[in-house]
Amino acid sequence: LGEAGLEISKLMVRSIFTALTVCFLFVACSWFGSEPEIAATQREHPASFFYLFSVSIHGELVDLSRFRGQVVLAVNTTSRCGTTPQYADLQQLYERYRERGFVVLGFPTHDFGGTQSETNEQIHEFCTSKYGVTFPLFQAGHVSGSEQQDVYSFLTQSCAEDIQGDVIYNFEKFLIDRRGQVRARFGSFSGPLDSALTSRLETLLAEPVKESAS
Repeated sequence: LGEAGLEISKLMVRSIFTALTVCFLFVACSWFGSEPEIAATQREHPASFFYLFSVSIHGELVDLSRFRGQVVLAVNTTSRCGTTPQYADLQQLYERYRERGFVVLGFPTHDFGGTQSETNEQIHEFCTSKYGVTFPLFQAGHVSGSEQQDVYSFLTQSCAEDIQGDVIYNFEKFLIDRRGQVRARFGSFSGPLDSALTSRLETLLAEPVKESAS
């Protein structure tokens, strides 16, 4: 090759090397940048993952996504406990606010003192006949311990740090906003109609519905 041809060859090699370098950096940035981007999305829209869970009711899996856009009160319930009469107040709360986009979700459990020993059919019959319950009651399951339901892992860990922690007794209440974020938590002996809960509920009902990222 002549001198001119040699220079052209060097220029072509440099161009190819530059192009390959740019491609590599693009792929690398896309690969390593994706995780922080996802993490940022999760921090901004942590609620979207509440709707990924499915829970059994009457032998069928129900996607929690059906409650998207509603304010939710999730409660671990039982039929044989001093707190059991709260079913009546939960039903009253549900009837008071459901037209505004509110729902109570009951999660019967055997975790605390074996107080929920009935079958799912017996639980449903008890709640409807004695307390007139019409809000959704899921299949009995664990809300604490090594067999904790995934949705309760979410509820107890994906809330503000000062209200994180295991469920310790029956009828603990998690108030979830329209985007699925856990916004408040109330103990077993805070009644469903207590002003602290209802005022917080009304605040959440007044918030505009915002679509979470998916």
